[in-house]
Amino acid sequence: MIPAVFVALLLIGLPIALVLAVTAMVYIYTSGNSVLFLSFPQQFFGGLKNYGLLAIPLFMMVGELMNEGGITRRLVAFASVFVGAVRGGLAYINIIANMVLASIVGSANAQVAVMAQVMVPEMEKKGYDRGFATATTAAGALLAPVIPPSMLFVIFGVLAQLSIGDLFIAGIIPGLMMAVGFIVVIALLGLRYNYPASERLSRSEKIANVMASIPSLVVPTVMIGGILLGLTTPTEAAAVGAAMAALVGRFIHGEMKLDRLGDMLLRAALNSSVVLVLVAAAAVFGWVIVYENVPQQLADLMQNLTSDPFIFMMLVMGLLLLVGMVLDGIAALILLVPILLPVATNVYDINPYHLGVVMCINLTLGLLTPPVGAALYVAARVTGCKPGDIVRPLLPFLLVTMLILVIICWQPALVTGFVNY
Repeated sequence: MIPAVFVALLLIGLPIALVLAVTAMVYIYTSGNSVLFLSFPQQFFGGLKNYGLLAIPLFMMVGELMNEGGITRRLVAFASVFVGAVRGGLAYINIIANMVLASIVGSANAQVAVMAQVMVPEMEKKGYDRGFATATTAAGALLAPVIPPSMLFVIFGVLAQLSIGDLFIAGIIPGLMMAVGFIVVIALLGLRYNYPASERLSRSEKIANVMASIPSLVVPTVMIGGILLGLTTPTEAAAVGAAMAALVGRFIHGEMKLDRLGDMLLRAALNSSVVLVLVAAAAVFGWVIVYENVPQQLADLMQNLTSDPFIFMMLVMGLLLLVGMVLDGIAALILLVPILLPVATNVYDINPYHLGVVMCINLTLGLLTPPVGAALYVAARVTGCKPGDIVRPLLPFLLVTMLILVIICWQPALVTGFVNY
């Protein structure tokens, strides 16, 4: 009955947070255990009692301040320094700028909204097809949840009770692999479709772009450097990053207006509230799942299918790809971590950081695949491009990401090599 209630609520379009909370309440009601009702509020609010969750509104605020303060535009100019007069040059710049931006924003939806406004019109002016320009921007946004800081990693770290800083470190190599893979895709497509070459910057233009971007580069450098050197927690790094972005945007670039601060705070608060309510509702749902011994039942089922950890990870990939097509990444993560994590670690002896990175990359694919595809529709709305016109040029990037996922599943050391566990 409970699975039927969950699916029915999902199909009628109820917000996922309400689906999780109502399903848990229906289970408690049908169980006849009144003591569980008394525990419901405790479990709901207990899901928010984690210091790491403070990083979410702070990271969102960093993105708002960065966009308003002119940091985004200067980071794009900085990325152009590394690309010569090569075919498809603006597409390379798009990916490199996305990679730099990913170290600040941490949210694919936010990143694609920002970069689509900056890069797509410029690529169209230079003769690129709008669908390809939008697809490249959307693919670059896949790096946001992988290259630290990452809100998906924050959520996974909270749910799995792991070091969020170590999760950020675990995501560095996979993120770089994805960036290199995307660059290879652009190179091959450039040969096939004869994309226009970018303009060669003079030495003085390169120096001017680098000098202008140095204050903007301070923001990601301070954030990531503090985490990697152990000087700050991810939450503290997000707070420092927000302060640095405000100072750079206001006093160095002079573009951030104080009268815009209220709107920025409101947007960050609203976006954070959506995520945090989802976390709280999922805490109740996860509590019900554990109470019903679902992880143990799944473990028995998986052991009957395979005893090979790699095959298990392939099955998990297939599951996540299907789930990611109909659920938002954060919602899917919150729903599945309590089920899959005990099985992966206890039955197959899979490193939890390895599982976390694979799950987060898998679920970012869902952001760009119908029918939900939140980032896909954000890109379409911002650029005025039809979703169908984006999907076709986006396919090579998605296939490369899936190939990298298989490699990571096969070679866990690519994720766990720098993590002490």
